[in-house]
Amino acid sequence: MIKDILKGAVIGVANIIPGVSGGTMAVSMGIYDKLIHSLTNLRKDFKNSIRFLLPVLAGAAIAIVALSFVIEWMFANYPLQTNFLFIGLIIGGLPAILKKVKGAKPSVGKVLAFLLFFGIVLTMALLGDVEGSAAADVSFSFGNLFILFGVGIIAAATMVIPGVSGSMMLMLLGFYEPVISTISNFMRALMKFDLDGILAGCGTLIPFGLGCVFGIFAIAKLIEIVFERWPMLAYFAIIGLIAASPAAILIMSEKGTIGVVAVLTSIVTFAVGAVCAYKLSE
Repeated sequence: MIKDILKGAVIGVANIIPGVSGGTMAVSMGIYDKLIHSLTNLRKDFKNSIRFLLPVLAGAAIAIVALSFVIEWMFANYPLQTNFLFIGLIIGGLPAILKKVKGAKPSVGKVLAFLLFFGIVLTMALLGDVEGSAAADVSFSFGNLFILFGVGIIAAATMVIPGVSGSMMLMLLGFYEPVISTISNFMRALMKFDLDGILAGCGTLIPFGLGCVFGIFAIAKLIEIVFERWPMLAYFAIIGLIAASPAAILIMSEKGTIGVVAVLTSIVTFAVGAVCAYKLSE
């Protein structure tokens, strides 16, 4: 259970960082297939699905609340090292995926799947890098209830797909900073027992959260169908998504001052991330 909580924590932190894919981290941790199966079979196999999902979701929730401030500090002070930590986490899980396609014969379809999804990740990263749209309005209103629900669906669906960053999608839509700020303000209001702040946060987070739940289950079912019908194409597409993710992270993120010390410590954080991912995916 502790191992599943740690895996969930990695996925949770990844989902709040633009350019880093929570789905990719789930693949790297070796739990992606089981996660999709548990989501789509929640009603049919409730006991086993909940037994698996609870520690993973608990780890993700704890990480988002408790580690978001730490990650924010790390990116502010050591951006290059932090980026390479996540790149290491991605690369470290790649051997587990390559085992899935071991012995598979090459084909045009597999190559195209790899190249197509490799290109999708890089294109999204380049679009996100030039993102400059004004922050969206997330204040409570009747119209915003539907907008936030729809944005939640889009964000959650992209969070589940390996290689696609839900946070980056929110950034492209102009909702990233408003939603993150709302979460931070809501947590501060909870700690201060500020009723007005709590209600204001609920007006934004409840419709957004409901959209996320709907989006996760909808896309999970679609992904399960793809894996059942075209498993090898799906795995080659995921390898393309993973292969492009390190470049996407570097395109999207701040690098800070690059010097000898920064490069050497980045190599260390990369190695730490790679070893952790490799061990967790075993």
